[in-house]
Amino acid sequence: MPLGTLDRSPPPFFKQGPSALTKLMVFGALGLLLMVADVRWQLTQPLRSALSVVLYPVQWLAMRPVVWGGLVGESLQLRDEAQQEAKQLRDQLLAQTVRASQVEQLTLENQRLRGLLSLRDRLPVTTQAAEVLYEAADPYSRKLIVNQGSTQDVRLGAPVMDEQGVLGQVTRVYPLLSEVTLLTDREQAISVLNTRTGVRGVAYGEFLGAPQLELRYLATNADIEVGDVLTTSGIDGVYPPGLLVAKVAKVERRAGSMFARVLAEPLAQAQGVRHVLVLEPVGGDMPARPELERPRPHERKGARR
Repeated sequence: MPLGTLDRSPPPFFKQGPSALTKLMVFGALGLLLMVADVRWQLTQPLRSALSVVLYPVQWLAMRPVVWGGLVGESLQLRDEAQQEAKQLRDQLLAQTVRASQVEQLTLENQRLRGLLSLRDRLPVTTQAAEVLYEAADPYSRKLIVNQGSTQDVRLGAPVMDEQGVLGQVTRVYPLLSEVTLLTDREQAISVLNTRTGVRGVAYGEFLGAPQLELRYLATNADIEVGDVLTTSGIDGVYPPGLLVAKVAKVERRAGSMFARVLAEPLAQAQGVRHVLVLEPVGGDMPARPELERPRPHERKGARR
């Protein structure tokens, strides 16, 4: 190929166009012109509307993470507020429950105290109120500890009762405390009177799964029935007569035995009792036993003759 036929022009990549400064001035002037025209004659408003419609789905998708993040944050805040409010409501409910139980306990205690006060006015002996501190730890005995002792003139053997009946008897006295043995203790006994028939008997403590009293040595044909009320007879020199003791709950008349088996439920409530009355024993008011007259010496001699 002859050299004259070769294209000596540079390739397009190396072709020189308008300079960069010229391009900047042209495009700057064009932009300024478009801005002025847009301000005066709103030339680009249709284009903006069309672009906004086209770009709306893109904007909506781009805003979803922000919206979802706000919803998650709001839901977490609402959950924390709901949990805190629920905790406050539970605390208030617990406080109200405790207060309601205290009100019920105080109401019951008030009723029992009123019953003790009314009973105290009807008793013919001197009484004093005492508060039960705790029960004795011995599982084989039925005993209570009260906050009155010898300093308060509590005497050994003094009867103890609540507003419903006789509880037991003071068996130990300390300066500031006293030990009360309940009637249901196996070593305790009390003389009772059947208010329906007037028959006297002796009730012994018995614990057969539940606190009970057993009337021993009653004949099989004795007139006693379920529901009979037993009171103190007053002949033992300890308990005043007429105090409620128990109610007959079971009568067994066995053919092979001379005595009937009679069980009674004590009327006094030993479980949960808080306040009791300590009575003065009636033994000091009973007349002394008369002394037997001894025969004179000369009468004895005459008797020998």
